Amino acid sequence: MKTLTTILTVAAAAASLSAVSLSAISARAEPVTLTWQMWAGTDAEIEAWKHVAGLVNAQYPDIKVELQTAPWRDYWTKLPTLAASNTLPDIVSIQSLRLSNFTTLFEPLDEYVKQGFDLGQFDKSILEGLSYDGHLYALPYDFGPWIVYYNRDLFAKYKVEPPKVGWTRDEFLAAAKALTQDGNFGFAVTATDWMEFALSDGAKHLTEAGELNFADETLQVAFQSYVDLVTKEKVAPVIAASGQMSGDIARGRFLAGNVAMYVTGPWEVINIRKSSNFPVGIAPLPAGKAGSVTFTAGSGFGINKTGPHKDLAWKAIQALTGPEAEQYLASQGRAFPARIAQQGQWYDVAAQGVTGARETIEAALKTAQPYRTTPNWNTVSELLEQYAPLAFSGSQSGAEVLSTVQNLAAE
Repeated sequence: MKTLTTILTVAAAAASLSAVSLSAISARAEPVTLTWQMWAGTDAEIEAWKHVAGLVNAQYPDIKVELQTAPWRDYWTKLPTLAASNTLPDIVSIQSLRLSNFTTLFEPLDEYVKQGFDLGQFDKSILEGLSYDGHLYALPYDFGPWIVYYNRDLFAKYKVEPPKVGWTRDEFLAAAKALTQDGNFGFAVTATDWMEFALSDGAKHLTEAGELNFADETLQVAFQSYVDLVTKEKVAPVIAASGQMSGDIARGRFLAGNVAMYVTGPWEVINIRKSSNFPVGIAPLPAGKAGSVTFTAGSGFGINKTGPHKDLAWKAIQALTGPEAEQYLASQGRAFPARIAQQGQWYDVAAQGVTGARETIEAALKTAQPYRTTPNWNTVSELLEQYAPLAFSGSQSGAEVLSTVQNLAAE
């Protein structure tokens, strides 16, 4: 009897252990949900990022990615708040221009890469852009040069020769003047894109030591030349201080068909394709005193340094920047791929029908310089958004505005 009792007891215990074991296996089979913070300004962009998030679970069934988005300007004020409240997401998106502001939030990727990850698949310049003090902090998904988008219908309407590789600043101004009529303008200025024009004039926004150089007379002259497009030449509409990003205003005017040209990067094709009703062309920056020179920059995804799922986040960002994700983002026009093998997809699909696409990007990348910034670049950008409208309205000179930004950024 004791033997039977013992057997039944052991069997019951084994059954109990099996149930516990099966329960544990079942629990482990449930995917871990990682949070991912990304900027997005339009519904088209949000849908693109949702699709990419889904690719992670398709590749790694043990991981789900919950996308969280914020408009561009809000994103950069939100990151420090999330970090301070210990609610930073597992995966953090970062732009190369702003990396130096936020390196303390990221887990360096060096040790992960050493496990056999091939960085040779990516463009070298954006890997450098997402590195700081010898450490890689994010895997890139895109990069590209600042270029000129133009409305082909307006150029045809006013019988203006479209811009092309090799065009000059004089040709740009002549075109802008010819296109400024019937309530339309030739160009749209922004608070920051004057720096590409300044670069083409040989001016530098930073010193060789990497410090802000807005007090430099050559740079101030270059900025005033850009301001003159509004105040003197009257070929660009005034941008008043409104709390809205000047780049968003410029894009809106361009998409509405009221502005013939504006400067942005290849990542904007997704919005232009979805929201414009006219054919588009692109061209390099018009050549100034130093030729046609532009900046190149990009963005990527890193791992929250204090997050509980770092290894899973590493797997996730590999998928978010993997060949399938890159091919999709390129075809949608949301990214000029950081992965070299997928760049053809942007030319062949996203930029199909965009005049001058391949010639422009290839020409721009030959002379483009990495967009170097200061550790407080987010502050500098916000100050430019605040004070540049004073120059565009004629209330202050370009030199006065840049001196103010220089002084306030140093505080």
